[in-house]
Order: sequence, then structure tokens, then C-alpha cells
Amino acid sequence: MDEKIEELMNSYGNDVLRMAYLYLKDKYLAEDVFQEVFIKVYKNFSKLKKSSSEKNWIMTITINTCRDVLRISWFKKVILSKDVYDNSFVDICENVDDKVINKIQHEELLKQVMDMPRKYKEIIILYYYEELSTRDISKVLKIPEGTVRSRLFRARTVLKSNIDGKIEYER
Repeated sequence: MDEKIEELMNSYGNDVLRMAYLYLKDKYLAEDVFQEVFIKVYKNFSKLKKSSSEKNWIMTITINTCRDVLRISWFKKVILSKDVYDNSFVDICENVDDKVINKIQHEELLKQVMDMPRKYKEIIILYYYEELSTRDISKVLKIPEGTVRSRLFRARTVLKSNIDGKIEYER
């Protein structure tokens, strides 16, 4: 079993770290979440259904662990602020569309994504950065696939609007 856990860490470790960083906007908290996720994977590996995707299962654990961290009141008061954007995020995500988008545009797009309400941000991160299908996102977030598609559409519309200088969020 240890070999399988190590294989999962090698296969999905970067995805977990990236997702945690996108959620928490803090490198060290993301690393803590990474460790917590794989502890949970180790303890609960027997619960993984053979019909389930390993990546979906691990991404669900990652999102839930990040949500737990965000629920801590001191974290909300001390860490979360609009100006907490670390340039190291560009290093984590530099494999995403860098051929098309230059670094400055990439940073601005990322900032726009990070400023979105959580229900849109989660969808964008899972769809574009983690490359999950709408069906897989539906399973990870435990919402209907139609809701995933409509939120993805709305998130794209908001991003396009924000890039044009208009910010309108439907909460």
C-alpha cells in the first residue's frame, strides 16, 4: 500500500499543491494542505471505490481540506486580503497557456480569477488549471453537472467583462 500512496503522490502531488495554492494564496499553507491530503489518502485508501477516479477523489479531499483551512477564523482575519497575490503563483502555473499569454497578462488573468466569488473560482480552477471535465467537477464539488456548466459559462462571462473593465458578480 505504501508504494501505491507514493505513486499517487508522484502522479497527483503537483495538482494537489497547485490547487491548494490557488485556494489559499499562501505557499506554506498549501504545503501543509498537501501533507494533510496525503495523510487522509493514506488513512482512507481502502474507501476509494474502484469505479472512482483517483484524481477526482484526491481533488475532493484537497478542496475539502482547503475549505477547512478557510473556515478557521484567524485565517479569515489575518491572511485573506485583496492584496495577497504572490508572484510565485506564476511559477506554479507557468505551464498554462504561456505560449499564448505573456506573463503580465497571465498575472492579471489570475488576479481576476482569484477575485471571483468562490463558486466561480472553484469551477475555473478545476476546469482550466486541473483540466477536469464538467462531469468530474460535478463529482468533486457534489453539484449537478448542469450547475457546473452554467457556473463555468457565467465565470467566463465575468472574466471577459472584467478584462474589458467592468466588474459584475452574481452572488
